[in-house]
Amino acid sequence: MLKKTSLVGLILVGISVISSISNLALAQGYPNRPIRLIIPFAPGGVTDIGGRYIANQLSIKLGQQVVVENKSGASGNIGAAFVAQAEPDGYTLLLGFDGTMVINPHIFDKISFDTLKDFSAVAKIGDAALILVANNNFPGKTVADVIAISKKDPNGLSYATSGTGVTPHIAGELLKQKTGANLTPIPYKSGGQALIGLMSGDVPLAFTVLAGANQYVQTGRLKPIAISAKVRVSSLPNVPTFIESGYPDIYVTSWIGVLAPAKTPKAVVNSLNAAINEILQTPDAKERLNGIGITPTPTSPEKFAEQIKLDLNLFGNIVKTAGIKAE
Repeated sequence: MLKKTSLVGLILVGISVISSISNLALAQGYPNRPIRLIIPFAPGGVTDIGGRYIANQLSIKLGQQVVVENKSGASGNIGAAFVAQAEPDGYTLLLGFDGTMVINPHIFDKISFDTLKDFSAVAKIGDAALILVANNNFPGKTVADVIAISKKDPNGLSYATSGTGVTPHIAGELLKQKTGANLTPIPYKSGGQALIGLMSGDVPLAFTVLAGANQYVQTGRLKPIAISAKVRVSSLPNVPTFIESGYPDIYVTSWIGVLAPAKTPKAVVNSLNAAINEILQTPDAKERLNGIGITPTPTSPEKFAEQIKLDLNLFGNIVKTAGIKAE
């Protein structure tokens, strides 16, 4: 019995060693052919631009072409499901977005992937701050003003978003839930259309990504209320955060990162993570990404995975309380 147990133990150790050697060999030979980066949205948006920059820089660093493929539809669900079902060999990657990965699972009745079970976190690229802005006819200037004015109107204050269930919509619901503000979301088809509606006076407020509103705030066409990041942003140094404004619970950013199918070899994940982190720390990457409103945030696969899990729970609670469903 003892000999049999020892033999089993030796076999298990042998399997572990062989697996480790195989993973190491795979990492050392990886990549030896082009890699596909699936972007689950149409070309041209902030996520797409950021993803294409990373793909180009990865091509240079890895010595193999990283080909971008846009597979849009169903708020990113189609592209995400495609990668979830791909071979876990490191040659098909997903440009993940918080809306798709941690919000969609809560707002869609049916979704063909499981964020935690079907993906391996590879590398976080960065965070995009959100901003609450008002048109110049709005009488308030601060978050406290917005809350007070909203409570005086039985119909509440409407705020424009880039769609139902998107991160700006979630940010507005969080503000509503934490402060008792009487706010009503008005979904538009895009962030650009939401800002047009705001500037034309159709709505008094808008929650949007900072990158889209920045130029209008700087030229005085829109009035900034607060930014939902932890610290002020360099492009708008005079605009306070919600935290500074006295609302520490209002912290929501939109993030993008790279994910791979579950069971992708750890050595491959670590190799990609190291390469992307090196890119993110270059002056060129900081300039390019900051220019489109993304703050580079290099981190480990484990910490990125932990954030995904925490955000999945956080956004799930907000969505459930608000009763948000995909249109």
